[in-house]
Amino acid sequence: MFTAGFAVEGVGYEVAQAVAVDNPSIGLTVIADCVNPWPLTREAWREAARHAGVRLLEVEFVCSDVDEHRRRVDAPHAADPRWPSWREVVVRDYRPWQREHLAIDSARLPVESAAAQLVTAARST
Repeated sequence: MFTAGFAVEGVGYEVAQAVAVDNPSIGLTVIADCVNPWPLTREAWREAARHAGVRLLEVEFVCSDVDEHRRRVDAPHAADPRWPSWREVVVRDYRPWQREHLAIDSARLPVESAAAQLVTAARST
């Protein structure tokens, strides 16, 4: 995990969700970019959206090409070892989604097409 030298796993989500709840009240759109590995964390984001009275679009980005995924993880880790290593990524406790969400495979979809899917989904949410 990329941190300032101390564990902030649960606290980081709580702070981000508190900020996300406040931003719509001042007219800002919120895009939360996080691993969001468990149903518990996903539900917390849903609750934050309900509390703020805003729509929620849940998106899961995956990279189905294992070699490409490893390359994408190894590059930032090599530049800064505080970023997760490939081993840390593959052993992470990540639980599959059990409800409807938008899944985008970045190994199979060009950036422009992924962006178009996001815009379309956001407009229909």
